[in-house]
Amino acid sequence: MKRTAIALALLAAGLASAAPVRVRDDAGQVLTLATPARRVVTLAPHLAELVHAAGGGERLVGVMRYSDHPASVTRLPVVGDAFAVNLEVIASLKPDLVLTWSSGVNPRQQQRVKALGLPVYDSEITSLEGLADTLRRFGRLFGSEDIAEAAARDTEARWRALRERYAARPPVRVFYQMWHEPLMTVNHGHLIDQAIGACGGINVFAGQPSLTPTVSWEAAVAANPQVVITGASRDEPARLERWQRFGQVEAVRRQHVIALDEPQLGRMTPRFLAAAQALCEAIDRARQ
Repeated sequence: MKRTAIALALLAAGLASAAPVRVRDDAGQVLTLATPARRVVTLAPHLAELVHAAGGGERLVGVMRYSDHPASVTRLPVVGDAFAVNLEVIASLKPDLVLTWSSGVNPRQQQRVKALGLPVYDSEITSLEGLADTLRRFGRLFGSEDIAEAAARDTEARWRALRERYAARPPVRVFYQMWHEPLMTVNHGHLIDQAIGACGGINVFAGQPSLTPTVSWEAAVAANPQVVITGASRDEPARLERWQRFGQVEAVRRQHVIALDEPQLGRMTPRFLAAAQALCEAIDRARQ
């Protein structure tokens, strides 16, 4: 009887490992893999980072330019950038899964990738809930559910703590500068907008129809933000000088034009939480 029980357990384990993997992506398409993915190509820097966070880092075989976290991804073949994807390189890597970013990769390029006949997962994270859910789905795709679940729960707990600390504090009008020329910001659908809200801030251009709207300087000045914030890094320095021309803007008058050394604020990964904490602290200083 004992041998029979062991045999049945081994059989069940074998059937489980052989069972197909089915996951619905953010475009609503059901992706089916015969087994967990073993060779993965990512078409955005944050997707490579998410693969690692979900426990699938060893499966990465190709990444997009500017993928830099963790450091190991910088040694992988580069398959393209935001402007063009090299289909020949992708095909040569023989991936069994391609992860793409719906709003970050040119639609024409996305169609060319799908024409290769490879399994493609479309990702579009617009909330912290979506970030945690993506980690869990990636865990299923890679067969690393335990690691992904731990990362998702940690992300949710840190987000909950941030909101509990800051969200109910007196509101502060915020302009987040995504780019300087042309002047670009974010609307209510962007993860950065959710961070602003979690910090007790009010995004002055939340109501714009596009995710990263271009706005005129006249409109930005008329919005009269109490704090102007942008992300900066060694490769992408802050470009906030022009704001100093507008002394009538409260943020300029009170010297709350701030460059955060937190470029990951624009990346939809668990590291976003550390950047959101820095954002909250900056908004809180303006509040005081």
